[in-house]
Amino acid sequence: MNNRWRGCLIEIVETVLLTAIIFFVVQHFVAQPYQIIGISMENTLSGDQMVLVDKLSPVFTDYRRGDVIVFSPPAGHLEDGKDVPFIKRVIGVPGDLVDVRGGSVYVNGVKISEPYTFTDDGSGTQAHAAGLMDQSVISSGACTSTDNEVKCRVPAGDLFVMGDHRNQSTDSRVFGPIAKSTVIGRAWLRYWPLSGLSWVTPAQYSGIPSPAPSPSK
Repeated sequence: MNNRWRGCLIEIVETVLLTAIIFFVVQHFVAQPYQIIGISMENTLSGDQMVLVDKLSPVFTDYRRGDVIVFSPPAGHLEDGKDVPFIKRVIGVPGDLVDVRGGSVYVNGVKISEPYTFTDDGSGTQAHAAGLMDQSVISSGACTSTDNEVKCRVPAGDLFVMGDHRNQSTDSRVFGPIAKSTVIGRAWLRYWPLSGLSWVTPAQYSGIPSPAPSPSK
């Protein structure tokens, strides 16, 4: 092999390696694709849609109420029967008192406006639409649960999350607040199918008082 072909081969190998390194860095530290599984985020996000998950901005900006996040599945729970990450909306941050009752959601005593929610029968958000809360969560003292109400004081380092399809979502009403350490990132861009290309915008909640000091875990 002459020097010219050897040089071309080296360039090709270097290009492939560089591409692989860039892909690895981007996917693990910047953004990664995620396929929506199930219907728990309808009608905001539908099954088989693809979104990009922003893994970089949370390093600089903490998760906020209204963010749509992707996180590792809580122990003992699956999304539509599959062991894949969950995607839900942040309702409460550390120190918040989240109260689900009377078909509505209250954060620190303020009823929040949720135009994005969807239910099969047009009813409001029920405390136990997706099943009774895990007994282990109640035993931890973070949450209380009755047939008609779920109330949680979000511990330090945790988030209270719910799906937008309120009677088809297994969420913090069942498994309690989730640890921030399990969060992969924010859903950022809906990119597939191309006809639905759009940003995944966080919800905005107004008039919520500052949370109480977060109880330690």
